[in-house]
Amino acid sequence: MEHTRLGTSGLRVSTVILGCMSFGVPGRGAHEWTLDEEASRPFIRRALEQGITTFDTADVYSDGTSEEIVGRALADFARRDEVVIASKVNGRMNDGPNGAGLSRAHVMSAIDDSLRRLGTDHVDLYQIHRWDPETPIEETMEALHDVVRSGKARYIGASSMWAWQFAKAQHTADLGGWTRFVSMQDQYSLVQREEEREMHPLCLDQGVGVVPWSPLARGKLTRDWDATTARTETDRFGQTLYKQQEDGDRRVAAAVAEVAEERGVSRAQVALAWVRQQEVVSAPIVGATKMQHLDDAVASADVWLTDDELDRLETPYVTRENEGF
Repeated sequence: MEHTRLGTSGLRVSTVILGCMSFGVPGRGAHEWTLDEEASRPFIRRALEQGITTFDTADVYSDGTSEEIVGRALADFARRDEVVIASKVNGRMNDGPNGAGLSRAHVMSAIDDSLRRLGTDHVDLYQIHRWDPETPIEETMEALHDVVRSGKARYIGASSMWAWQFAKAQHTADLGGWTRFVSMQDQYSLVQREEEREMHPLCLDQGVGVVPWSPLARGKLTRDWDATTARTETDRFGQTLYKQQEDGDRRVAAAVAEVAEERGVSRAQVALAWVRQQEVVSAPIVGATKMQHLDDAVASADVWLTDDELDRLETPYVTRENEGF
């Protein structure tokens, strides 16, 4: 597994990032399909054995239990300075008036809670989990800067939002002399390419690394379009996605299947290879509930698509509204 810089920052991440939303106590929070701790640990061990060193979680994943499981496993299987741990803040973690959002009050308490659950004194990348329209961005950026200055986070990142919001946040940091975002975690796949219009050119211009979520479109690019899984039956957020241009999406999925069959590789490897070959992308975030998911993610790093294959995969795309913000 190779490593790459996260944008133009000095932080190096593995070219596949293991998404840890799959790991957590089933039924906690909004995730009924997750793997418990006993089932999760072999995936984290296998990822490390295959050279994956970067792990992305969030405080809201399974009500904090994802962080707990990931933290204990990494403590057992790896040295802290050999892995990159990323987590997120924004989602509601308690019923109190400051139990969610990006206020200074919540950011400062949330980072301490995440570090406690992860069993570490710092995270390498601390990301805001969407935009908070109720908190002045100046307050958020100063609070995040103080988190970095305190040593509790090495770098900060953002996630799905409008490009104007991201530009405003970066400009606010510059005006205040505060820490800038080095990464953008947005939804990006062969069936959701709207970020190519504004967000990705902005990230390229600003040296921000993109670490896409759902690069396989919640697995829909890895199987027949109408096939279902335990996750598709219970993932309430996932059920809101990929409804806008289903005919076009089916054609994209069919093109992925054709290229994969010709190559003699899995559909997942082809879809991930396409994401990885986009200039703006530092590394895709890939979740796994079966070992084959992990193996495909690692194998995709060895797949290089030709210009003709790229064209065949991209031509069926139909524009749509952005989603997942």
